[in-house]
Amino acid sequence: MVSLKGTNQEFGRPYNRRIVLEAIRLHGPIERADIARRVGLTVQTVANIIHELEDAGLVIGARGEPKGRGSPATSLSINPAGGYTLGLHVSQFRIEAAIVDLSGTISSAIERRIDADDPDVAFAAIADMIGELSRGRRKTLLGVGLAMPGPFDVESMSFVGPTTLQGWHGFPVAEKLAEISPAPAFIEADSAAAALGERLHGAGRTIRDFFYLYFGIGLGGCMVHEGVAVRGAFRNAGEIGHVQLIPDGEPCACGNHGCIERYVSLEAYYRRRPVVGRAGWIAEAAPVFRRAIATIENLFDPETIIVGGIAEDDVLAELVAAAEPLMNSVSNRKERLLPRIIRSANGHDAVLRGAAAVALVGVLSPQSGLLFAQEPAARNPQAARKRVA
Repeated sequence: MVSLKGTNQEFGRPYNRRIVLEAIRLHGPIERADIARRVGLTVQTVANIIHELEDAGLVIGARGEPKGRGSPATSLSINPAGGYTLGLHVSQFRIEAAIVDLSGTISSAIERRIDADDPDVAFAAIADMIGELSRGRRKTLLGVGLAMPGPFDVESMSFVGPTTLQGWHGFPVAEKLAEISPAPAFIEADSAAAALGERLHGAGRTIRDFFYLYFGIGLGGCMVHEGVAVRGAFRNAGEIGHVQLIPDGEPCACGNHGCIERYVSLEAYYRRRPVVGRAGWIAEAAPVFRRAIATIENLFDPETIIVGGIAEDDVLAELVAAAEPLMNSVSNRKERLLPRIIRSANGHDAVLRGAAAVALVGVLSPQSGLLFAQEPAARNPQAARKRVA
């Protein structure tokens, strides 16, 4: 994780609170002196901030066993019940929402199976879901995060084809979300949100460099380097599904031919399964998936590729197994500490946890150290709208 340092200037107090909380989240249980050493603040400054965080209910302390004279130092941890974030995931056929505590545990979740391609219908459902889940939690609700299909702000791709929300073109997503949200609101691509959820609460917790391969209606991904997402100049990095691997292959809605997601995605699975069956689709998709893995490895050199998303677990398991043996790449080393491919620890909940994590990181983490830097939609709707409209 990138090292975050505080400032002893008075104007930096809100920033210092965020980095102290981040240090506790990452390294707790942790003592005040260790926090001060990690973030570059005095022990007294850290103690004052801890007092504020304890009063707010965000952290809790516990004393260890005595090891000699005097009282043992207090070790601090995040209080899971000290606050909640609400994650929303909008896909073409349904909307899911969940309340997630500070430890990443889903406290409550609901789902609406609707045609989400109509944004007015979708946001009516979203408003009802937010109201239902936030009831009785308004004081402890820190933020709301919405994950939706990318890429953002690409005229020829963002709202074109079966893997996108075609009816959302020109819809003021950020303004509408800010209007109905009882807390600061954030928007992120579903693949990037899932990667963040995996980094905070899943298999990526102890991995500094990994590529999260998101198996949704389309196929996306996100490289996490040193704990920080590589999002690109326009926040669309990781669109692995639109890499052309099959010369003169099937036409893609993006205007190219032979794109990976035409063969490896839920859209491809749903389209081909009635024709060739499940086993037949696995046999068709595995060679393309195998090439996609080698392409990702050669481009990003990750410690591992974490495969997850909203596909059924057994389908993903069969596809990963069918991809063996993997092709040669820069990742084919004897000294590996991790397998080249591992499965997501969050399963189907990856995007929901990730959407909630986008809000958590946006509200609590220092701006210079955000895993996924994001302007709150509630405070900067114009900037957020540019990314999705």
